[in-house]
Amino acid sequence: MKTKKVLSLTLAAVMAASLTACGGGSTEADTTAASQTEAATTAAEEKATEGEESKETEAAAGGSITVAAVETAYGKPMWESVAKAFTEETGIEVNLIVDKKLEDIITPDMKAGNYPDVIMRAVGSEQALTETFVKDNNVVELTDVLEMTVPGEEAKVGDKILPGFTENSITNPYGDGKTYLMPMFYGPCGLFYNANLFETKGWEVPETWDQMWELGDKAKAEGIALFTYPTTGYFDAFFYALLHESMGNEKFQEALRYGEGIWDTPEAQQAFDIVAKLATYTESTTPANANDNDFQKNQQLILDNKALFMPNGNWVIGEMAEAPRAEGFEWGFTALPAITEGGERASYTFFEQIWMPKGAVNQDAGKQFIAFMYSDKAAEIFAKEGGAVQPIEGMSAKLEGDAAIYYSIYDTGAVAVMDAFATTEPVEGITIRSTFFDPVNALVTGDKTQEEWVEQIKKDSETLRANLK
Repeated sequence: MKTKKVLSLTLAAVMAASLTACGGGSTEADTTAASQTEAATTAAEEKATEGEESKETEAAAGGSITVAAVETAYGKPMWESVAKAFTEETGIEVNLIVDKKLEDIITPDMKAGNYPDVIMRAVGSEQALTETFVKDNNVVELTDVLEMTVPGEEAKVGDKILPGFTENSITNPYGDGKTYLMPMFYGPCGLFYNANLFETKGWEVPETWDQMWELGDKAKAEGIALFTYPTTGYFDAFFYALLHESMGNEKFQEALRYGEGIWDTPEAQQAFDIVAKLATYTESTTPANANDNDFQKNQQLILDNKALFMPNGNWVIGEMAEAPRAEGFEWGFTALPAITEGGERASYTFFEQIWMPKGAVNQDAGKQFIAFMYSDKAAEIFAKEGGAVQPIEGMSAKLEGDAAIYYSIYDTGAVAVMDAFATTEPVEGITIRSTFFDPVNALVTGDKTQEEWVEQIKKDSETLRANLK
Protein backbone atom coordinates (compact mmCIF):
# COMPACT_ATOMS: atom_id res chain seq x y z
CA MET A 1 0.00 0.00 0.00
CA LYS A 2 1.31 3.36 -0.84
CA THR A 3 2.66 5.21 2.16
CA LYS A 4 0.87 8.39 1.48
CA LYS A 5 -1.78 9.70 3.67
CA VAL A 6 -2.77 13.25 4.14
CA LEU A 7 -0.68 15.49 1.96
CA SER A 8 -0.92 18.46 4.25
CA LEU A 9 2.06 19.67 6.25
CA THR A 10 1.01 17.67 9.29
CA LEU A 11 2.92 19.09 12.20
CA ALA A 12 3.00 15.99 14.31
CA ALA A 13 5.31 14.51 11.74
CA VAL A 14 7.09 17.79 11.27
CA MET A 15 8.05 18.16 14.90
CA ALA A 16 9.05 14.55 15.30
CA ALA A 17 11.44 14.69 12.39
CA SER A 18 13.16 18.02 13.00
CA LEU A 19 16.73 18.15 11.81
CA THR A 20 19.21 19.74 14.18
CA ALA A 21 20.99 21.64 11.47
CA CYS A 22 18.27 22.79 9.11
CA GLY A 23 18.99 26.49 9.30
CA GLY A 24 20.75 27.96 6.30
CA GLY A 25 24.21 26.45 5.76
CA SER A 26 27.03 27.83 7.88
CA THR A 27 29.52 30.34 6.49
CA GLU A 28 32.24 27.73 6.81
CA ALA A 29 30.16 25.18 4.90
CA ASP A 30 29.32 27.69 2.20
CA THR A 31 32.98 28.62 1.87
CA THR A 32 33.96 24.98 1.59
CA ALA A 33 31.33 24.28 -1.03
CA ALA A 34 32.31 27.40 -2.94
CA SER A 35 35.95 26.32 -2.84
CA GLN A 36 35.00 22.94 -4.22
CA THR A 37 33.07 24.57 -7.05
CA GLU A 38 35.98 26.92 -7.78
CA ALA A 39 38.37 23.99 -7.82
CA ALA A 40 36.17 22.08 -10.24
CA THR A 41 35.98 25.11 -12.54
CA THR A 42 39.75 25.59 -12.42
CA ALA A 43 40.30 21.95 -13.32
CA ALA A 44 37.93 22.30 -16.27
CA GLU A 45 39.79 25.38 -17.50
CA GLU A 46 43.10 23.56 -17.29
CA LYS A 47 41.76 20.71 -19.39
CA ALA A 48 40.45 23.15 -21.96
CA THR A 49 43.87 24.83 -22.08
CA GLU A 50 45.42 21.47 -22.78
CA GLY A 51 43.21 21.27 -25.85
CA GLU A 52 40.67 18.72 -24.66
CA GLU A 53 37.44 19.56 -26.41
CA SER A 54 35.31 16.62 -25.29
CA LYS A 55 31.66 16.90 -24.23
CA GLU A 56 32.75 16.02 -20.72
CA THR A 57 35.09 19.00 -20.52
CA GLU A 58 32.46 21.37 -21.87
CA ALA A 59 29.99 20.19 -19.26
CA ALA A 60 32.51 20.61 -16.46
CA ALA A 61 33.15 24.16 -17.59
CA GLY A 62 29.46 24.81 -17.12
CA GLY A 63 29.68 23.99 -13.43
CA SER A 64 27.93 21.29 -11.46
CA ILE A 65 25.04 20.70 -9.09
CA THR A 66 24.03 18.02 -6.63
CA VAL A 67 20.53 16.61 -7.06
CA ALA A 68 19.05 14.30 -4.41
CA ALA A 69 15.90 12.34 -5.28
CA VAL A 70 14.09 9.58 -3.44
CA GLU A 71 13.97 6.30 -5.32
CA THR A 72 10.37 5.15 -5.67
CA ALA A 73 8.63 2.53 -7.80
CA TYR A 74 9.47 4.72 -10.79
CA GLY A 75 13.09 3.57 -10.45
CA LYS A 76 16.52 5.17 -10.61
CA PRO A 77 17.39 4.87 -14.35
CA MET A 78 14.95 7.61 -15.38
CA TRP A 79 16.79 10.07 -13.14
CA GLU A 80 20.11 9.09 -14.67
CA SER A 81 18.70 9.66 -18.15
CA VAL A 82 17.19 13.02 -17.23
CA ALA A 83 20.42 14.18 -15.59
CA LYS A 84 22.34 13.22 -18.73
CA ALA A 85 19.84 15.07 -20.94
CA PHE A 86 20.12 18.17 -18.73
CA THR A 87 23.92 18.15 -18.96
CA GLU A 88 23.76 17.79 -22.73
CA GLU A 89 21.39 20.74 -22.93
CA THR A 90 23.09 23.11 -20.47
CA GLY A 91 26.67 21.92 -19.94
CA ILE A 92 25.99 21.66 -16.19
CA GLU A 93 27.14 18.40 -14.66
CA VAL A 94 24.84 16.63 -12.21
CA ASN A 95 26.06 14.80 -9.12
CA LEU A 96 23.04 12.53 -8.69
CA ILE A 97 21.95 10.91 -5.43
CA VAL A 98 18.98 8.56 -5.80
CA ASP A 99 18.15 6.22 -2.94
CA LYS A 100 15.12 4.61 -1.30
CA LYS A 101 16.40 5.85 2.05
CA LEU A 102 17.29 9.31 0.85
CA GLU A 103 17.16 10.95 4.27
CA ASP A 104 19.70 8.48 5.68
CA ILE A 105 22.09 9.36 2.85
CA ILE A 106 21.90 13.16 2.82
CA THR A 107 21.09 14.08 6.44
CA PRO A 108 24.65 13.57 7.82
CA ASP A 109 26.07 15.90 5.15
CA MET A 110 23.33 18.46 5.73
CA LYS A 111 24.06 18.45 9.46
CA ALA A 112 27.62 19.31 8.50
CA GLY A 113 26.33 22.19 6.39
CA ASN A 114 26.67 20.51 2.98
CA TYR A 115 23.31 20.66 1.23
CA PRO A 116 22.14 19.25 -2.11
CA ASP A 117 21.28 22.00 -4.56
CA VAL A 118 17.98 20.34 -5.47
CA ILE A 119 15.88 17.84 -3.51
CA MET A 120 13.04 15.73 -4.86
CA ARG A 121 11.13 14.56 -1.81
CA ALA A 122 7.40 15.01 -1.31
CA VAL A 123 5.53 15.95 1.83
CA GLY A 124 4.00 13.02 3.65
CA SER A 125 7.12 10.90 4.16
CA GLU A 126 7.69 9.22 7.50
CA GLN A 127 10.84 11.27 8.14
CA ALA A 128 9.01 14.52 7.23
CA LEU A 129 12.11 15.95 5.56
CA THR A 130 10.23 18.40 3.37
CA GLU A 131 7.87 19.46 6.15
CA THR A 132 10.84 20.14 8.42
CA PHE A 133 12.52 22.42 5.91
CA VAL A 134 9.24 24.26 5.31
CA LYS A 135 8.59 24.65 9.03
CA ASP A 136 12.07 26.06 9.52
CA ASN A 137 11.63 28.52 6.64
CA ASN A 138 14.58 26.82 5.02
CA VAL A 139 13.32 26.48 1.44
CA VAL A 140 14.17 28.76 -1.47
CA GLU A 141 11.33 30.68 -3.09
CA LEU A 142 10.86 29.37 -6.63
CA THR A 143 8.27 31.77 -7.99
CA ASP A 144 10.86 33.10 -10.44
CA VAL A 145 11.26 29.61 -11.92
CA LEU A 146 7.73 29.92 -13.29
CA GLU A 147 8.93 32.86 -15.39
CA MET A 148 12.04 31.07 -16.63
CA THR A 149 12.27 29.71 -20.15
CA VAL A 150 12.44 25.93 -20.21
CA PRO A 151 16.01 24.96 -21.23
CA GLY A 152 16.00 23.90 -24.86
CA GLU A 153 12.53 25.34 -25.51
CA GLU A 154 10.89 28.72 -26.01
CA ALA A 155 8.01 28.25 -23.55
CA LYS A 156 7.98 29.55 -19.99
CA VAL A 157 7.79 27.02 -17.16
CA GLY A 158 4.58 28.46 -15.74
CA ASP A 159 2.83 28.28 -19.10
CA LYS A 160 3.49 24.55 -19.34
CA ILE A 161 2.29 23.50 -15.88
CA LEU A 162 -1.35 22.41 -15.59
CA PRO A 163 -3.72 24.81 -13.78
CA GLY A 164 -3.92 24.42 -10.02
CA PHE A 165 -0.58 22.74 -9.48
CA THR A 166 1.18 25.88 -8.28
CA GLU A 167 -1.79 27.49 -6.56
CA ASN A 168 -2.35 25.24 -3.58
CA SER A 169 -1.37 24.90 0.05
CA ILE A 170 1.37 22.39 -0.72
CA THR A 171 3.35 24.37 -3.30
CA ASN A 172 2.53 27.60 -1.40
CA PRO A 173 2.83 26.45 2.23
CA TYR A 174 3.05 29.96 3.72
CA GLY A 175 -0.06 31.39 2.12
CA ASP A 176 1.85 34.36 0.73
CA GLY A 177 1.02 33.78 -2.93
CA LYS A 178 4.55 32.55 -3.69
CA THR A 179 5.77 29.15 -4.84
CA TYR A 180 8.33 27.22 -2.79
CA LEU A 181 7.73 23.60 -3.80
CA MET A 182 7.42 22.81 -7.49
CA PRO A 183 4.99 20.08 -8.57
CA MET A 184 6.37 16.84 -9.94
CA PHE A 185 4.90 13.43 -10.76
CA TYR A 186 1.18 13.32 -10.16
CA GLY A 187 -1.56 10.73 -10.03
CA PRO A 188 -5.31 11.12 -9.93
CA CYS A 189 -7.37 9.36 -7.30
CA GLY A 190 -10.93 8.22 -7.87
CA LEU A 191 -13.13 5.14 -7.93
CA PHE A 192 -11.81 1.89 -9.44
CA TYR A 193 -14.12 -0.80 -10.77
CA ASN A 194 -14.33 -3.80 -13.11
CA ALA A 195 -15.23 -2.34 -16.49
CA ASN A 196 -15.98 -5.82 -17.87
CA LEU A 197 -18.59 -6.45 -15.17
CA PHE A 198 -20.40 -3.24 -16.09
CA GLU A 199 -20.36 -4.16 -19.77
CA THR A 200 -21.61 -7.68 -19.06
CA LYS A 201 -24.43 -6.46 -16.83
CA GLY A 202 -25.33 -3.56 -19.08
CA TRP A 203 -24.78 -1.14 -16.22
CA GLU A 204 -23.75 2.49 -16.71
CA VAL A 205 -21.09 4.09 -14.54
CA PRO A 206 -23.01 6.56 -12.33
CA GLU A 207 -22.57 10.24 -13.10
CA THR A 208 -24.55 11.42 -10.07
CA TRP A 209 -24.92 10.15 -6.52
CA ASP A 210 -28.62 9.43 -7.12
CA GLN A 211 -27.57 7.11 -9.93
CA MET A 212 -25.01 5.59 -7.58
CA TRP A 213 -27.70 4.63 -5.05
CA GLU A 214 -29.89 3.17 -7.80
CA LEU A 215 -26.97 1.05 -8.99
CA GLY A 216 -26.26 0.00 -5.42
CA ASP A 217 -29.76 -1.42 -5.10
CA LYS A 218 -29.40 -3.33 -8.38
CA ALA A 219 -26.04 -4.76 -7.33
CA LYS A 220 -27.32 -5.72 -3.88
CA ALA A 221 -30.06 -7.76 -5.49
CA GLU A 222 -27.32 -9.79 -7.20
CA GLY A 223 -25.25 -10.23 -4.05
CA ILE A 224 -22.72 -7.50 -4.91
CA ALA A 225 -21.88 -4.65 -2.55
CA LEU A 226 -21.65 -1.15 -3.98
CA PHE A 227 -18.50 -0.07 -2.15
CA THR A 228 -15.34 -1.06 -0.30
CA TYR A 229 -12.09 0.67 0.66
CA PRO A 230 -8.52 -0.50 1.47
CA THR A 231 -8.27 1.46 4.73
CA THR A 232 -10.04 4.49 6.10
CA GLY A 233 -6.90 6.45 5.25
CA TYR A 234 -8.07 6.29 1.64
CA PHE A 235 -10.99 8.48 2.59
CA ASP A 236 -8.66 11.48 2.60
CA ALA A 237 -8.66 11.69 -1.18
CA PHE A 238 -12.31 10.70 -1.35
CA PHE A 239 -13.49 13.18 1.28
CA TYR A 240 -11.54 16.15 -0.07
CA ALA A 241 -13.02 15.59 -3.51
CA LEU A 242 -16.52 15.19 -2.06
CA LEU A 243 -16.22 18.35 0.04
CA HIS A 244 -15.11 20.30 -3.02
CA GLU A 245 -18.12 19.02 -4.96
CA SER A 246 -20.58 19.95 -2.23
CA MET A 247 -19.05 23.24 -1.06
CA GLY A 248 -17.39 24.85 -4.03
CA ASN A 249 -13.84 26.13 -3.70
CA GLU A 250 -14.50 29.14 -1.44
CA LYS A 251 -16.23 27.22 1.34
CA PHE A 252 -13.93 24.26 0.74
CA GLN A 253 -10.94 26.47 1.57
CA GLU A 254 -12.76 27.66 4.68
CA ALA A 255 -13.37 24.07 5.74
CA LEU A 256 -9.69 23.23 5.31
CA ARG A 257 -8.95 25.87 7.94
CA TYR A 258 -11.67 24.58 10.27
CA GLY A 259 -13.75 27.72 9.80
CA GLU A 260 -16.16 28.56 12.60
CA GLY A 261 -19.60 27.17 11.82
CA ILE A 262 -18.50 25.60 8.52
CA TRP A 263 -19.62 22.11 9.56
CA ASP A 264 -23.13 23.41 10.29
CA THR A 265 -23.69 24.54 6.69
CA PRO A 266 -26.07 22.70 4.34
CA GLU A 267 -23.13 22.03 2.03
CA ALA A 268 -21.19 20.22 4.75
CA GLN A 269 -24.29 18.30 5.79
CA GLN A 270 -24.70 17.15 2.20
CA ALA A 271 -21.21 15.65 2.21
CA PHE A 272 -21.74 13.98 5.59
CA ASP A 273 -25.02 12.49 4.37
CA ILE A 274 -23.34 10.94 1.33
CA VAL A 275 -20.56 9.34 3.38
CA ALA A 276 -23.05 7.99 5.92
CA LYS A 277 -25.31 6.57 3.21
CA LEU A 278 -22.34 5.08 1.41
CA ALA A 279 -21.43 3.30 4.64
CA THR A 280 -24.72 1.39 4.44
CA TYR A 281 -23.80 0.21 0.94
CA THR A 282 -20.27 -0.89 1.96
CA GLU A 283 -19.30 -4.58 1.90
CA SER A 284 -19.73 -5.83 5.47
CA THR A 285 -16.26 -7.37 5.99
CA THR A 286 -14.47 -4.20 4.88
CA PRO A 287 -13.79 -2.68 8.36
CA ALA A 288 -12.24 -5.92 9.63
CA ASN A 289 -9.66 -5.90 6.84
CA ALA A 290 -9.15 -2.15 6.63
CA ASN A 291 -5.64 -2.16 8.09
CA ASP A 292 -2.08 -2.13 6.82
CA ASN A 293 -1.78 -5.92 6.90
CA ASP A 294 -5.08 -6.97 5.34
CA PHE A 295 -6.06 -4.08 3.06
CA GLN A 296 -5.47 -6.12 -0.08
CA LYS A 297 -8.35 -8.39 0.92
CA ASN A 298 -10.65 -5.42 0.38
CA GLN A 299 -9.01 -4.59 -2.94
CA GLN A 300 -9.56 -8.23 -3.90
CA LEU A 301 -13.32 -7.71 -3.50
CA ILE A 302 -13.23 -5.62 -6.68
CA LEU A 303 -11.27 -8.30 -8.55
CA ASP A 304 -13.73 -10.98 -7.43
CA ASN A 305 -16.85 -8.96 -8.32
CA LYS A 306 -17.94 -8.85 -4.69
CA ALA A 307 -17.93 -5.04 -4.62
CA LEU A 308 -18.33 -2.50 -7.41
CA PHE A 309 -16.23 0.53 -6.45
CA MET A 310 -13.29 1.43 -4.23
CA PRO A 311 -11.41 4.72 -3.76
CA ASN A 312 -7.76 4.38 -4.69
CA GLY A 313 -4.86 5.70 -6.76
CA ASN A 314 -3.23 4.28 -9.86
CA TRP A 315 -0.67 2.39 -7.78
CA VAL A 316 -3.36 -0.22 -7.03
CA ILE A 317 -2.82 -1.73 -10.47
CA GLY A 318 0.74 -2.67 -9.57
CA GLU A 319 -0.22 -3.80 -6.09
CA MET A 320 -2.76 -6.26 -7.45
CA ALA A 321 -0.94 -7.24 -10.64
CA GLU A 322 -0.45 -10.87 -9.56
CA ALA A 323 -3.77 -11.28 -7.74
CA PRO A 324 -6.44 -13.68 -9.07
CA ARG A 325 -9.44 -12.06 -10.71
CA ALA A 326 -12.78 -12.73 -12.31
CA GLU A 327 -12.72 -13.88 -15.91
CA GLY A 328 -12.48 -10.94 -18.29
CA PHE A 329 -11.61 -8.48 -15.52
CA GLU A 330 -10.63 -5.05 -16.82
CA TRP A 331 -9.77 -2.04 -14.68
CA GLY A 332 -12.06 0.96 -14.94
CA PHE A 333 -11.58 4.35 -13.34
CA THR A 334 -13.89 7.30 -12.72
CA ALA A 335 -14.12 10.55 -10.80
CA LEU A 336 -16.66 10.88 -8.00
CA PRO A 337 -20.26 11.20 -9.14
CA ALA A 338 -21.71 14.71 -9.15
CA ILE A 339 -24.07 15.72 -6.38
CA THR A 340 -26.50 17.21 -8.89
CA GLU A 341 -27.06 16.56 -12.59
CA GLY A 342 -24.40 18.42 -14.53
CA GLY A 343 -22.58 19.39 -11.34
CA GLU A 344 -18.89 19.17 -10.59
CA ARG A 345 -17.18 15.79 -10.62
CA ALA A 346 -13.95 15.85 -8.66
CA SER A 347 -10.78 13.80 -8.42
CA TYR A 348 -8.23 14.31 -5.70
CA THR A 349 -4.71 14.50 -7.08
CA PHE A 350 -1.59 13.40 -5.26
CA PHE A 351 1.65 14.87 -6.50
CA GLU A 352 5.29 14.95 -5.50
CA GLN A 353 7.46 18.03 -5.12
CA ILE A 354 10.95 19.25 -6.01
CA TRP A 355 12.58 22.11 -4.12
CA MET A 356 15.78 23.80 -3.02
CA PRO A 357 17.17 24.15 0.51
CA LYS A 358 18.46 27.59 1.43
CA GLY A 359 21.84 26.03 2.09
CA ALA A 360 22.22 25.18 -1.61
CA VAL A 361 25.37 26.77 -3.07
CA ASN A 362 24.50 26.57 -6.76
CA GLN A 363 21.01 28.02 -6.72
CA ASP A 364 20.98 29.50 -10.23
CA ALA A 365 22.08 26.24 -11.81
CA GLY A 366 19.67 24.36 -9.53
CA LYS A 367 16.80 26.48 -10.78
CA GLN A 368 17.80 25.64 -14.35
CA PHE A 369 17.56 21.97 -13.46
CA ILE A 370 14.10 22.43 -11.96
CA ALA A 371 13.00 24.36 -15.06
CA PHE A 372 14.27 21.49 -17.22
CA MET A 373 11.91 19.12 -15.38
CA TYR A 374 9.07 20.66 -17.39
CA SER A 375 10.69 20.20 -20.77
CA ASP A 376 9.14 17.84 -23.29
CA LYS A 377 12.42 15.91 -23.28
CA ALA A 378 12.40 15.34 -19.52
CA ALA A 379 8.69 14.53 -19.46
CA GLU A 380 9.16 11.93 -22.17
CA ILE A 381 12.02 10.27 -20.28
CA PHE A 382 10.07 10.18 -17.02
CA ALA A 383 6.99 8.70 -18.71
CA LYS A 384 8.76 6.11 -20.88
CA GLU A 385 11.45 4.92 -18.49
CA GLY A 386 9.62 5.20 -15.19
CA GLY A 387 5.92 5.59 -15.88
CA ALA A 388 6.02 8.90 -14.03
CA VAL A 389 3.84 11.68 -15.42
CA GLN A 390 4.65 15.36 -15.15
CA PRO A 391 1.81 17.91 -14.69
CA ILE A 392 2.40 19.65 -17.99
CA GLU A 393 0.02 20.56 -20.77
CA GLY A 394 -0.59 17.85 -23.35
CA MET A 395 1.00 14.94 -21.46
CA SER A 396 -2.19 12.92 -21.06
CA ALA A 397 -2.63 12.80 -24.84
CA LYS A 398 0.79 11.16 -25.20
CA LEU A 399 0.10 8.33 -22.77
CA GLU A 400 -0.84 4.80 -23.73
CA GLY A 401 -2.47 1.77 -22.09
CA ASP A 402 -3.69 1.96 -18.49
CA ALA A 403 -1.98 5.32 -17.95
CA ALA A 404 -4.14 6.87 -20.64
CA ILE A 405 -7.24 5.70 -18.74
CA TYR A 406 -6.11 7.23 -15.45
CA TYR A 407 -4.99 10.59 -16.70
CA SER A 408 -7.79 11.12 -19.18
CA ILE A 409 -10.04 11.65 -16.16
CA TYR A 410 -9.18 15.35 -16.33
CA ASP A 411 -9.85 15.49 -20.05
CA THR A 412 -13.45 14.41 -19.45
CA GLY A 413 -14.16 17.32 -17.15
CA ALA A 414 -13.12 16.14 -13.69
CA VAL A 415 -11.83 18.90 -11.41
CA ALA A 416 -8.41 18.26 -9.85
CA VAL A 417 -8.51 18.88 -6.09
CA MET A 418 -5.11 19.18 -4.36
CA ASP A 419 -5.44 21.06 -1.08
CA ALA A 420 -5.62 19.47 2.36
CA PHE A 421 -6.50 20.40 5.94
CA ALA A 422 -4.36 23.22 7.27
CA THR A 423 -1.27 22.78 9.37
CA THR A 424 -1.66 23.22 13.11
CA GLU A 425 0.50 22.92 16.14
CA PRO A 426 0.49 19.32 17.40
CA VAL A 427 -2.64 18.59 19.43
CA GLU A 428 -2.51 15.60 21.76
CA GLY A 429 -5.17 13.03 20.96
CA ILE A 430 -6.29 14.67 17.70
CA THR A 431 -5.17 13.85 14.18
CA ILE A 432 -6.83 14.57 10.87
CA ARG A 433 -7.24 10.87 10.20
CA SER A 434 -8.71 10.01 13.59
CA THR A 435 -11.17 12.88 13.37
CA PHE A 436 -12.33 12.79 9.77
CA PHE A 437 -11.57 9.38 8.30
CA ASP A 438 -11.17 6.54 10.78
CA PRO A 439 -14.75 6.90 12.12
CA VAL A 440 -16.00 5.63 8.74
CA ASN A 441 -15.24 2.10 9.97
CA ALA A 442 -17.63 2.67 12.85
CA LEU A 443 -20.27 4.05 10.50
CA VAL A 444 -20.10 0.85 8.45
CA THR A 445 -20.31 -1.44 11.50
CA GLY A 446 -22.99 0.69 13.14
CA ASP A 447 -20.86 1.40 16.21
CA LYS A 448 -21.09 5.13 15.59
CA THR A 449 -23.87 7.28 14.19
CA GLN A 450 -23.52 10.04 11.65
CA GLU A 451 -24.46 12.56 14.33
CA GLU A 452 -21.71 11.33 16.66
CA TRP A 453 -19.15 11.55 13.87
CA VAL A 454 -20.16 15.10 12.95
CA GLU A 455 -20.12 16.24 16.56
CA GLN A 456 -16.60 14.88 16.90
CA ILE A 457 -15.55 16.82 13.79
CA LYS A 458 -17.06 20.03 15.17
CA LYS A 459 -15.40 19.63 18.55
CA ASP A 460 -11.97 18.72 17.16
CA SER A 461 -12.15 21.50 14.58
CA GLU A 462 -12.50 24.08 17.34
CA THR A 463 -9.30 22.81 18.91
CA LEU A 464 -7.47 22.62 15.58
CA ARG A 465 -8.60 26.16 14.66
CA ALA A 466 -7.19 27.45 17.92
CA ASN A 467 -3.86 25.85 17.08
CA LEU A 468 -3.50 27.02 13.50
CA LYS A 469 -0.04 28.13 12.51
